[in-house]
This record gives sequence, C-alpha cells and structure tokens, in this order.
Amino acid sequence: MPTRSAPAPVPRTASAVTPGEWSGLFWSAFRNSRNAMALVDHDRILVDVNGAFVQLTGRTPTQVLGRPVAILVVGAPAFTPATWRAALASGRFTGDNRLLHADGTIVAVQWDASTEVVTGRQLVLFVALSTSRWGGRFRRQPAPEEAERELTSREREVVSLVAMGATSREIAEELHIAHDTVRTHVRNAMTHLGARSRAHLVAKALAGGHIFS
Repeated sequence: MPTRSAPAPVPRTASAVTPGEWSGLFWSAFRNSRNAMALVDHDRILVDVNGAFVQLTGRTPTQVLGRPVAILVVGAPAFTPATWRAALASGRFTGDNRLLHADGTIVAVQWDASTEVVTGRQLVLFVALSTSRWGGRFRRQPAPEEAERELTSREREVVSLVAMGATSREIAEELHIAHDTVRTHVRNAMTHLGARSRAHLVAKALAGGHIFS
C-alpha cells in the first residue's frame, strides 16, 4: 500500500453520524482505505474500485469499471453461476484467487466478500485481506465465522477512523487518547466482530454497517 506523506484526512466520528449520512461515509471510507476494495454487482460486473485496488492490480478505474471481475482473475471464473448464487445468499464469503497485474505478474489475494446495503444498492464488497507475489500461501487462513457482537461507541469511533485510512497515531491525536489505548480498542473491536486483522476488521465493519449505526 502507498506510504502517506501527510496525515490522512480525519472524518467526523461515527457517534455523530445520522442514518442519512451512511452512504457518504461508506464511500469516504471505501476511497480512503489502505485496503484494496472493489464493489461488484450481482452479475459480477465491477462497479467501483479504490486507489489501493488500482495499485494492487496496476489498472486504472477506466480500464476495469463496467467489465466482469473475471478479467482480473487467473483461471476465471472462480464461481460457477450456481456457487455465485449460493455465495450471495450466504451474505458473507471468503476465499483466495490469483490476479493478473497489468505488468504481467501474478498477485495472490486472500479476500473477504459481503453483500451490503449501506450504499443503498445491492452490491458485493470485496476487501483484500492479504496479498502475496510469492504464490498463494498465506500466513493466516480464514477463521470460522463467529457471531458478531455490537461495538461500543468508542470502538465505532476508532474503527471508523481505521476504515478511513488513519494510522493509530493519527487516531490517538484526533480522539485525544493514548496510542496504546487505540490499539486496545482495535483489538477489542476485532474480537467483537470476529476479525483476525485490521483489513478483516474494516471489511466486516463496512459491509455490516457497524461503524455507521
């Protein structure tokens, strides 16, 4: 992911959000996140990608939007029509694929996907949890889904800022709390949502609307 030369823009915290602002905050988090993200419709057509996704694949939005996500997947399609329908019905699914970078190299990506309604549209949010240019072996495999618990108001504030791309130090400065306290809130939020990394936490928080409620 790119290194930021200046602090990420810090949004208003989730506790001040009204339901009518959910969509705007979702898009802000989507675009600012350091995690590669893509939105596809139910026909598996790419609707939007963020800057981290552009860097991951080496392809500009104009090169991929409106096209099947399969154009990026080595050995596509990853889903048959039947398995795709089953995945949509489940609401959340995860997996890994090899993506073809624009320079011809292959990037292995482990991802989390969720059908979500925060945007007001029936879309599927894909979030890259980990990537590798050294084959498809990942250090951590997806854990079984666990029942999610509600986040506290402070955890929502912290996770909202994480989703916006802010670092722990930036979050500590914005909320006037200690750096270690930020890490504690992130760790607790990961436990509550059954996330195993910050990327996984962002995926679950965004798709589930946990930071916009």
